[in-house]
Amino acid sequence: MEKLFYPAIFHTAEEGGFWITFPDLPECMTQGEDMQTAYEMAFEALGLALICRKKENQVIPAPSQPYDITLSTGECCVIIEFDMLAYQKRTNSKAVKKTLTIPE
Repeated sequence: MEKLFYPAIFHTAEEGGFWITFPDLPECMTQGEDMQTAYEMAFEALGLALICRKKENQVIPAPSQPYDITLSTGECCVIIEFDMLAYQKRTNSKAVKKTLTIPE
């Protein structure tokens, strides 16, 4: 699987910051206090949603085209780049500390 580019809708939150939804993954939502944090949280939420779907042998939907998404006032479309292989390598680290002792 190559890199994927999923559109995320960043909704302006009344109390400040953003809450984020993904048109292609209705179960995937997150939030962030500013644009940078919101983007980072969106990336992590997208990764979790896609990995979960893959593990459960569910369909991974093709990303929508950004120009097909209708936005309302206070919303913007942000593309989240996702590399499944790189994400799995980063989150599935099996490193074990050699000084680790197991109590008997």
